[in-house]
Amino acid sequence: MTATRHEQTLLEHYVKKILAAPVYELAVRTPLQAAPALSQALGNRILLKREDLQPTFSFKIRGAYNKLVRLTPAQRARGVITASAGNHAQGVALAARELGISACIVMPRSTPGLKVSGVRDRGAEALLHGESFPYALEHALNLARETGREFVSPFDDPDVIAGQGTVAMEILSQHAGALDAIFVPVGGGGLIAGIAAYIKYLRPQVRIIGVESRHSACLQAALAAGERIILPSVGTFADGVAVAQIGVHGFEICRFCVDEVITVGNGQLCAAIKDIYDDTRSITEPSGALAVAGIKQYVARTGIRVQTLVAIDSGANINFDSLGQVAQRAALETA
Repeated sequence: MTATRHEQTLLEHYVKKILAAPVYELAVRTPLQAAPALSQALGNRILLKREDLQPTFSFKIRGAYNKLVRLTPAQRARGVITASAGNHAQGVALAARELGISACIVMPRSTPGLKVSGVRDRGAEALLHGESFPYALEHALNLARETGREFVSPFDDPDVIAGQGTVAMEILSQHAGALDAIFVPVGGGGLIAGIAAYIKYLRPQVRIIGVESRHSACLQAALAAGERIILPSVGTFADGVAVAQIGVHGFEICRFCVDEVITVGNGQLCAAIKDIYDDTRSITEPSGALAVAGIKQYVARTGIRVQTLVAIDSGANINFDSLGQVAQRAALETA
C-alpha cells in the first residue's frame, strides 16, 4: 500500500488514538493462540486472536469503553443509548455500569436470548425492536433525539474504532516474527478499520482481509461500488455482523487499507465453529468464526503454504439450544 499524504495523516491520527485508548481499565489482553490441527490441515501456521475471552465474550468491550470513558460529565448525566445485535450491547452495558452511566440498548427481536440477558444482567435496559439491526438502529436514533441520551454507535465512531484497534496493537506485540495476513470479521466495519489503520501504518506489507457473511456483505458491496451502499436485506444467522451499510468512518479507512474481502456461507461458518472447537475446546458464535471460515476458503483458492495467518475469533455469544443445528450443518459441510 502506497498511501497519499492525506491517507497517511489519517492513519497517524488513528494510531495515536489507539495507543492512547485506556481499554485495559476494563478489557483484557487476549491470547494469540496457535491452532495446531487447523494449521496442519491447511499447510499454514494459523493463529487465533481469542477475543471470545473478553469479560463480555466479545471484542466489543474495547470500543464501547473507549467511547464511554471519554464522554463529558453532561453527556454521562443524560445517559447513553445504542443499537446492537448483542455484543456491542453487552460492552456498553458493562462499561456504563462501571462508569455509573444509565444505558438503554435497542436490540433486534431476533437477538439470541443469551445476549439480551447479558445486557440486563449488567444493569442496562434492553428494548427489543425490529426484525434486524437496521430497524433497531433507526429506533435507537429516534429515541436518542427524543430523550437526549448520547447515541453510542456500535461501529461508526472514531473512538469506538480506536478501541477496537487495540486488538492489532496486541497482535504485533505478541508475534514479532513473519506475519502474512490478518483475517477480520466484518459487520459495520469498526473492528477491521481499527486493525487495518494500525497494521498498515506499522507493517504495511501485512495483508488485511475482511470476511463477511454472504448474507450481509456490505463492505464488499461498498468497495465494488466505490461508495457506501445500503443492502436491501440482511441475513441474521451471523447476527453479530447483520449490518446493511458499512460505517462512514470505517469505510474511509477500509477503502485504501483493506486488501481483499471474502464472503462465506452459513454452512462454512458452522464448519469453522467446529474447527475452532477442535483446536481450543471453545464454542464460537457464527460471526466469531468468520475469520477462520475465510482463511479456509482463501487457502483453498490460492493454494498458499507455509504462511502465518491470524484469524480474529471475535465472539462466543451463542445460544446453547442452537448448537445442535450448528453441529448438523457442520457435518453436512464437511461430509
